Amino acid sequence: MALPPGDLIAAEPAAEDIQAVPVRHVGRWIAALIVAVIAVSIIHSMATNPNFEWGLVGHYLFDHRITHGVVVTIELTIAAQALGIVLGVVIAIMRLSPNPIVSGGSWLYVLFFRGTPVLVQLLFWSFIGALYRTISLGIPFGPAIVNLDSNSLITGFLTVVLGLGLNEGAYMSEVVRAGIISVDEGQTEAAHSLGMSRLQTMRRIVLPQAMRVIIPPTGNETISMLKTTSLALVVSFTELTTAAVNIYSNNFQTIPLLIVISLWYLAITSVLYVGQYYLERHFARGSSRELPPTPWQRVRRGVFSARHDPLSVGAVADVARPHA
Repeated sequence: MALPPGDLIAAEPAAEDIQAVPVRHVGRWIAALIVAVIAVSIIHSMATNPNFEWGLVGHYLFDHRITHGVVVTIELTIAAQALGIVLGVVIAIMRLSPNPIVSGGSWLYVLFFRGTPVLVQLLFWSFIGALYRTISLGIPFGPAIVNLDSNSLITGFLTVVLGLGLNEGAYMSEVVRAGIISVDEGQTEAAHSLGMSRLQTMRRIVLPQAMRVIIPPTGNETISMLKTTSLALVVSFTELTTAAVNIYSNNFQTIPLLIVISLWYLAITSVLYVGQYYLERHFARGSSRELPPTPWQRVRRGVFSARHDPLSVGAVADVARPHA
């Protein structure tokens, strides 16, 4: 015998009888405890070991030679990475060109600079005077208009920038090319149907959308470039690492000086990490309805998640309550 609708509703359990049982994550707490114990053990060992000589670390941390090296390192990073990005965009567009000579030339560039060590390239630029005593500017295969002494023209700073920047251009070209080919071909076809040229389409349509793919590896390459500037030591150009080496070559305080430059590299890379995050967040505006949370928003969400848990007893009761 069928019951009337009113009796069906009455037969349902009351919403107040539903008990929400939180999920237990025992494994997470055990893993967190293990990580915390290991971290505390390492910190305690470093703090209590007198061989680290933290007093000397603090003494040399803001030494004028070290801070000057930090400034030069930042300048090298900006100049070399800027050169690498510009070359990377140009080479990537050349790689995608339908002209076989243009695409072939860009392929050879990438092959050479990715296939030889950056240290060897730096050494070649430092000995450029042995290969070309003068650098001539003029008509190709014709008379030279300007003749410049290569040793005077290519200084130590320019040697490092050219060595690192030209090498970085090969890697950045692959990053940019990956971003360009990630954009749907229909976007390009639609732009061409509106009368845009290939260059206009690349600049106004393709590259802005490709930035979401290009930015993350570019940030990694920039951080890698910061650390690669330490190779300037082999060409006797003074930056952060070379400054520290010069100091501990005289006072033999090797470990404290190595800790000093490690702290400076960590500080600069931390700033770069933050900049990369907000740059990625900026270019993610057109790909999702909600922007990813900032680090401060994540902290607040983690701290107050227990107080504002959406799966409370009342919420479960509201979901379970049948509609009339």
